[in-house]
Amino acid sequence: MKKSFFIFRKKKPDGGVNVKEKVLHLIEEVKDELIQLSKYIYENPELGYEEYKSSKAHINLLKKHNFKVEECYLGMETAFRAEYKGEKDGPTIAYLAEYDALPGIGHGCGHNLLGTVSTGAGIVLSKLVDEIGGRVVVFGTPAEETSGAKVEMVAKGAFDDVDIAMLAHPDAEFYQSGASLALEAVEFTFRGKTAHAASSPEKGINALDGVILTFNAINALRQHILPSARVHGIIVEGGKAPNVVPDLAVARFYIRATTKKYLMELSEKVKNCARGASIATGTELEISNFEASYDNMVTNETLSKRYNEHLKGLGVEDCENIRETFGSIDMGNVSHVCPAIHPYFGICRGSGIAAHTKELAEATLTEEAHDSMKKTIAALVLTAADVIMDEELLKKIKEEFETCKDK
Repeated sequence: MKKSFFIFRKKKPDGGVNVKEKVLHLIEEVKDELIQLSKYIYENPELGYEEYKSSKAHINLLKKHNFKVEECYLGMETAFRAEYKGEKDGPTIAYLAEYDALPGIGHGCGHNLLGTVSTGAGIVLSKLVDEIGGRVVVFGTPAEETSGAKVEMVAKGAFDDVDIAMLAHPDAEFYQSGASLALEAVEFTFRGKTAHAASSPEKGINALDGVILTFNAINALRQHILPSARVHGIIVEGGKAPNVVPDLAVARFYIRATTKKYLMELSEKVKNCARGASIATGTELEISNFEASYDNMVTNETLSKRYNEHLKGLGVEDCENIRETFGSIDMGNVSHVCPAIHPYFGICRGSGIAAHTKELAEATLTEEAHDSMKKTIAALVLTAADVIMDEELLKKIKEEFETCKDK
């Protein structure tokens, strides 16, 4: 692709008109490629850690725009790290791309468009950094819907040299970056002893009783936990036949809380419910995690405010709406190691369409979605340009991060 060149007549920390006009022009230049990328991934939905076609499509487009790409990043076959370094030193800006689908309904969470926005923002910013300085990194992050790759990336130091990290998620409406629930995925395995349930029950040790007592104890615990917390689970294994005392029973629980600190406290109480049930039933208990644990999202409000200001400047007046409910996201882990935001952009406003539906997947293909895509990319890039050119803004962002990162 022909490389775009330009000169800033005046570098304005507030993302002045010269920067804005150039960003909008660059988005128009790559718009068709981005729409094709989103549509291709929509048509080829892949589950977490199986996103071979999707990740390769992102990689090919980033390579086309002169990014150096590390594939199979950190040993994950469908993860990648793409980097473009400007000719001048400056902050490192990271955009995070997701592209996993949901079983049965494809891209009902809109990750085909989410990843496209992040890759698009990275490409557009790369056309600016030779002039304004800095480095742009696009991370391909598989399996957000299950055992999110960002958790392992954080643990292995992928974001240790990142100054700010951003992604924007499709939704029916625009919402500002806010909170998410910290989550631990806990599995309780009870082991007992088989016996004939009618002729010699006294010789058995009932593993299922351990699971049932755990559920009852957790239900009693609920009235003594914060109303914002959540504990919900299922029985995965409970025996094979009613006339055999089950020697194996397995339950899985999600434990959620608004802060990492309270999650640790609540998780210990839930585990004590299982430990008590084990003692009461004479069973052996094994406690493990069946999926990665997610930290709560700590939005950097200084960064979020600047992003919202740019969205308003692009005509999105309702971008500061606050989501009333939220789940758990692996971006939360990233927000504990570097300043981060995770806003939402509307692709079917006023429709009332819910996430994780075929209707939302179909909405990613519309003109409204593509218009929101362009505005969101522009806001992400203009925010990054501000961070690069305004040392005082970056200082404030990092000061807030140091104050809030452990909440």
